[in-house]
Amino acid sequence: MSDTATTTSAIEDALAAHAAAFSGSMQPKTQDGIPVVRVPRDQVIGFLVAARDDAKLRFRLLLDVTALDHYGQPRDRFDVVYHCYSFESRTRLRVKTSCPERDAVVPSAVPEFPTAGFLEREVFDMFGIRFDGNPDLRRILMPEDYEHFPLRKDFPLEGIEPEKVYRKHGGVMMPRATGAEPINGARSDTP
Repeated sequence: MSDTATTTSAIEDALAAHAAAFSGSMQPKTQDGIPVVRVPRDQVIGFLVAARDDAKLRFRLLLDVTALDHYGQPRDRFDVVYHCYSFESRTRLRVKTSCPERDAVVPSAVPEFPTAGFLEREVFDMFGIRFDGNPDLRRILMPEDYEHFPLRKDFPLEGIEPEKVYRKHGGVMMPRATGAEPINGARSDTP
């Protein structure tokens, strides 16, 4: 057995032990070969800290926080997904937790991983998932008074009153040039 296979096996064994300790489970690897662990949302920060502090794992870098919307499926509507990296083993890790639409709140990773601040803000802004304990949870891309969440699957493709929102915040809607090709999928009244 090669050193890489031994290391991969040891990492997966350590991840499985931590997953079980935090009421989670190992999931099948995805096509990209990244190990996936699913843990309950009240345990997700504890799991991330354990994966960071374990000498065999050392997933010290939180690369990304994002979300998935499972609108219309018979399960919790959202998955919050954390991507971590270990410099020592050059391994990536994907950690998932679920939350329902009616209670779309997940504990913030900011106290343990300061880089999570802006990442959580983006997830909040695009999906409406709140991160309990984030010291600066406010919109980062959309206007503060915007009431919708653009990456939710029930958000209309053409947007919600885009002209009104754009003009309200200082933009000027320019008419399309004479003879310009229509934008595929745009409403007929789109300039």
